[in-house]
Amino acid sequence: MRDLFFYGTLCHLPLLEIVLGKRASYINAIATTLPDHAIYWAAEGAFPVIIEQQGAQASGILLRDLTDQDVARLDFYEGGYDYFLAVKTLADGATADVYFPEPGAATPTRAWSLTDWVREWGELTCLAATEAMTFSKTRTAKQIALMFPMIRARAGSTMAAKHSKHGAGTLDGKVDVLSKTRVYTDFFAVDRYELTHETFNGGTSAQLDRAVFVTADATIILPYDPVRDRVLVVEQFRMGPIGRGDPKMWQYEPIAGRIDAGETGAEAAIREAKEEAGLDISVLESVAELYPSPGTSTEFYYIYVGLADLPDDIEGINGLETENEDIRTHVMTLDALLEMVDTMQAANGPLALLAYWVARHRERLRGLA
Repeated sequence: MRDLFFYGTLCHLPLLEIVLGKRASYINAIATTLPDHAIYWAAEGAFPVIIEQQGAQASGILLRDLTDQDVARLDFYEGGYDYFLAVKTLADGATADVYFPEPGAATPTRAWSLTDWVREWGELTCLAATEAMTFSKTRTAKQIALMFPMIRARAGSTMAAKHSKHGAGTLDGKVDVLSKTRVYTDFFAVDRYELTHETFNGGTSAQLDRAVFVTADATIILPYDPVRDRVLVVEQFRMGPIGRGDPKMWQYEPIAGRIDAGETGAEAAIREAKEEAGLDISVLESVAELYPSPGTSTEFYYIYVGLADLPDDIEGINGLETENEDIRTHVMTLDALLEMVDTMQAANGPLALLAYWVARHRERLRGLA
């Protein structure tokens, strides 16, 4: 049996229950403090960093009598982020192991608040931890650390789905999920369901065996210059045509990207415009919020037109090296884009939608300039 002291997010009992795989009533937790240490928000993200600070008291919880299995689950959850265990003496004189970040791994900013973290990040982190802990026996902590940004993004999508604007007038029917199995996970995931659902005549469907491609929500933005009446599109290599056997493997598209955990679609659109095209968006127009393929995928798009300055010399090659992006930008008149769509040269659904939307709102947008 071992005793560990926690000072950060694992002081949130719902998260601790998920990580340990047991109810709070089976967890021996005692509120206590670690002398001569202080806890701060890390500049690098929504997590705490602990540092030595004379006279300070770091509040937390002492977990008593942890089993080897408990410690293994904790090591799995914490182990992908360069933490190490050190023995410390607590305020009551008891000793316990404490997870510390490697020196220089995080930058302390303002004083840590567990209450603020729970309000802003608690639900999302619990959802992400629920998925992450399913791999505790099949993946290493380092592997999960690499997957965690996408796991958190999927958790953010689950939260965002509760606030969807669509669906007025559709059947608010009952669905019974009999089983759900994750059959594949890496950057994306595939879930298999066995379920029944209410039918339009009030009955119940036969038991259905279905699969769904699970990914994170995405933002899409078409930059439009209302003064010059021109748009910017990007060109990049895509896996969809490869998988389909299409010889046209580079595609024209609007700017697009994954919405990160804690980020809104609008915030992501502005960020992606900067990353993929070096653009500063002056005005953001909301176009649509939709599933491109609801029969097979969880993918959900937040689609925008962004008003921007698009001079002749704006074209170039962009993208983040850290994400292996190789993106070429093209500026064209709106009429040229509409011609591309009309002649089936644009094989990207959101690009066609955006071209027609800008055409419909052209006079109003030009009036804003």
